[in-house]
Amino acid sequence: MRSAFIPAAVLVATLTAPAAAQVSADTALSALTEQWYEQRLVDYGQVVEADGSTSQGDRLPSATPEANRQRAQFAQVMLDKLRAIDAAQLSAGAKIDAEVFRTLLQTEIGDARFREWEMPFDSDNNFWSYLAARHGFTTVGGYERYIGRMRDLPRYFAEQESNARAGLARGFSVPRVTLEGRDASLAAYVVDDPEMSPFWGAFEQIPERFSPEDRERLLREGRAAIEAAVTPAYAKFLRFFREEYLPQTRTTLGAEQMPDGAAYYQQQIREYTTLDLTAEQIHRIGLDEVARITAEMEQVKAEAGFAGALTEFIGFLRNDPQFVAKTPDELMGVSAYVAKRVDGKIADYFGFLPRHRFTIRPVDPAIAPFYTAGRGGRDACQMNTYDLPSRPLYNIPALTMHECIPGHSFQAGVALEQEEAPRFRRETYFSGFGEGWGLYTEYFGNEMGIYRTPYERFGQLSYEMWRAVRLVIDTGIHHYGWSREKAVEYLANRTALSEHEVNTEVDRYISWPGQALAYKLGEMTIRRVRAKAEKELGSKFDIRKFHDVVLSLGSVPLPVLEERIDAFIADGGQGLPGVKYD
Repeated sequence: MRSAFIPAAVLVATLTAPAAAQVSADTALSALTEQWYEQRLVDYGQVVEADGSTSQGDRLPSATPEANRQRAQFAQVMLDKLRAIDAAQLSAGAKIDAEVFRTLLQTEIGDARFREWEMPFDSDNNFWSYLAARHGFTTVGGYERYIGRMRDLPRYFAEQESNARAGLARGFSVPRVTLEGRDASLAAYVVDDPEMSPFWGAFEQIPERFSPEDRERLLREGRAAIEAAVTPAYAKFLRFFREEYLPQTRTTLGAEQMPDGAAYYQQQIREYTTLDLTAEQIHRIGLDEVARITAEMEQVKAEAGFAGALTEFIGFLRNDPQFVAKTPDELMGVSAYVAKRVDGKIADYFGFLPRHRFTIRPVDPAIAPFYTAGRGGRDACQMNTYDLPSRPLYNIPALTMHECIPGHSFQAGVALEQEEAPRFRRETYFSGFGEGWGLYTEYFGNEMGIYRTPYERFGQLSYEMWRAVRLVIDTGIHHYGWSREKAVEYLANRTALSEHEVNTEVDRYISWPGQALAYKLGEMTIRRVRAKAEKELGSKFDIRKFHDVVLSLGSVPLPVLEERIDAFIADGGQGLPGVKYD
């Protein structure tokens, strides 16, 4: 670990006054972040695994208003203590830690101001679809903790229901139009036979090395927990969703139409982009990007030999059967093949290659109809195989780059293995940085030679346009008062996304204000700082070192990334210590 963890008294005796002050400041910051991290583990009931990652213990976190307020109050105490540390005395690495920590605390305090917990789900995200384990556990203790969480579900769901009801009472809810059919993701868990529950899957994967007694006990207790706790909890919340929540949700769309909506939307913009931009500024940036990408699309259309208008080319791509996978396995195979092709070239573009492995798997069928096209994670990269005609194959290379490698799954592995990073930063995620990196990798696929046909290159541009359009639509809906129909038309006319994807995406933007802004603004930041580094460093610029430095940050606010690349330029483009670049 860095020197902040060496007893200060030992160092101070042998250092000059400025160096001693730096050690003291670094030590104070380290102690503060460790205090916060340890409290989070306790508060959220998490345990630390052998690889340093965290997982849920035998209970779920408290979701009560009191618990959420206490978290915000603790964050304020931590922020006050952080402000008391002399930032000028911090080392370069500690200054980054401090800015990351400050942003995390300010976000938690800001969310509490608007009581975000009173809208505990939207059309794209919810608290109930990620509780069932998708794979087995390697230890008896892992299963016992899982059973404990299952038994805790009724309490957890009741708290979330109470929060959602409070949100309804003050007009703070998900817009009704975006929730049509979302009850299906709850209904999938309401089963007569415990062994038909998604929670049962982990019990079918109990390792053979477990003793017969442990196996029998775990199966018995798991079955009982599903029957007595899991299924009733889902059934009760499903009734609430259908009979009480949905009929009372708001019929307006924009975030600024909710209580204190303008301030709330600005908070969302700041949270997801980590930039101090207004809705008006973002809208203008989006319009400029849409115009630029449209010109590039016209060029690729010409390369494909298509003589018609751009809208006609988009229609051809949407409707021609040559672009549709015949089976889910075919789509998954294309994604897996793209990932392996990237594997074969990755060492030319990255010096630090993570040991952590991930798999590529389909999105859970229970949520697939309303889920986005794909999602990358530390252990798994998911591809949506629902409604194959809406998942054209020319989009899969860009999607795989973004979600799998060198996108989110690869990115998460690199972050996890930064052993010098403080614990609180190894699993920190800022959407502007994380999603900006994902979109940057789509663009970077051109340099890697991943897109082999004009159609695949158009797929990449269509995906980039999709994110540029988000800047226009998100601000259009939440600030300028756009209708859903206008948003759908704007997205459909400018991308090759299918009708199903267009509708799913627009519902996501409506119900999740600000999040969609992160992708393009983050990608533009990464491309801008890379161009600056290339210009300033000239022949000294090494793309492997640049990528390593970016990903070694884990996830940071975008202004911190800019500051780090300025330092990268100043030190002559040095890569990571201990990584061989020859």
